[in-house]
Amino acid sequence: MELRIFTEPQQGASYEQLLAVARATEDLDFGAFFRSDHYLAMGGDGLPGPTDAWITLAGLARETSRIRLGTLMTAATFRLPGVLAIQVAQVDAMSGGRVELGLGAGWFEAEHTAYGIPFPKEKFPRLEEQLEIVTGLWATPVGETFSYSGTHYTLTDSPALPKPAQPKPPVLIGGLGATRTPRLAARFADEFNLPFASLETSAEQFGRVREAAEKAGRSPDDLIYSNALVACVGRDEAEIARRAEAIGREPAELRANGLAGTPDEVVEKIGRYAELGASRVYLQILDLSDLDHLELISSRVRTQLS
Repeated sequence: MELRIFTEPQQGASYEQLLAVARATEDLDFGAFFRSDHYLAMGGDGLPGPTDAWITLAGLARETSRIRLGTLMTAATFRLPGVLAIQVAQVDAMSGGRVELGLGAGWFEAEHTAYGIPFPKEKFPRLEEQLEIVTGLWATPVGETFSYSGTHYTLTDSPALPKPAQPKPPVLIGGLGATRTPRLAARFADEFNLPFASLETSAEQFGRVREAAEKAGRSPDDLIYSNALVACVGRDEAEIARRAEAIGREPAELRANGLAGTPDEVVEKIGRYAELGASRVYLQILDLSDLDHLELISSRVRTQLS
């Protein structure tokens, strides 16, 4: 089981804070630093204000050397697909081939209206076209061109440059949709991620994705299955309560809906997700100033997982 660190900078984080967390992620032997792609806080003042996901990752690409870097999830509404393919390829080159693209349809209407970003009704068909275009641009051999004619996007004789450092950066698709999401994952995803889902929901959705992969003529084992869950780990009840209070949550609720408790409790619950087929967990870290939290998870949780 690989543990990755997942941050929500729209809730309030400077680039310097994100850099500190990314460096701790690398120093403490976690597998990756991921961040959300949002422009508006979901509660609270969000000070000092939002940071752009791909600009952040470009900076971190030059200031880290080992960890993977990516998004959960970039919104298809935020960027034109050709521009997104260029951005991700460039950051991949800047990192030496360590980038992964999580791409979703977009859902938070308020952040769109706050920053003048169109919020179309037909978001899922746009996501499907974006996936076709981004992966198609990367797959086009150098010296050839890429064209695409869809309902929402048209590309004509694109040189399909630049190329990423990796042959193809891994693509992550996630969500709880019962039909379209598994179908899209079966077509395009290297990894299927479930955000904040229970064991029961994870079992059902992983099963749907595996079934969709089989129907698409793909081995279900070709995909990586992962969960994103809020983390709140403490050596004792007092430390657990202190960390829960810092993020405005209750220990009992976090134990029920996330990865909360003592290190041994958290290891046991991660093991239950592993039994369902998950091989990665993205630990949502909401208090970015508490680097001791990361150290505890690394030394007492990560080291117990094979």
